[in-house]
Amino acid sequence: MTGARRVLLALGSNLGDRAAHLSRAVDALGDEVTAVSEVYETAPVGGPDQGPYLNAVVALRTDRPARDLLARAHELEAAAERVRLERWGPRTLDVDVLWIDGEEVDEPDLVVPHPRMFERAFVLVPLADVAPDLVPADGPPAEGVVRWGSLASDGPVAP
Repeated sequence: MTGARRVLLALGSNLGDRAAHLSRAVDALGDEVTAVSEVYETAPVGGPDQGPYLNAVVALRTDRPARDLLARAHELEAAAERVRLERWGPRTLDVDVLWIDGEEVDEPDLVVPHPRMFERAFVLVPLADVAPDLVPADGPPAEGVVRWGSLASDGPVAP
């Protein structure tokens, strides 16, 4: 074990009760959670025609190795009954390992830092809520990223 460090996970959902899928995933992460971003609604990026996503970023303090974090992400997705039919297709829950302080991984099925995290407003906007030190000042514009609410309030923000 390398000692506890900050880990950042991205959560997204566009099928079923999107907020409930995100909420259950955060709850399942337990006492390792140190912060949860606001929830943002965004249009899908790539893939087939599909509905909008709710996105959030969760900060953890953990000593879990990268492989264990990936396995945990897959467990959370399975608990939400995610079905993988096509790349970038709609999903009940998507969990990505974005960042592990002091660690880089470059393997076929796991790359940390996430290779596209700094290109995606749907990641950078919620990331700024929990890890502003990682968000570049010249990141992509936040166009199309709408604050939806928080998991604590379990509901959308009034327009």
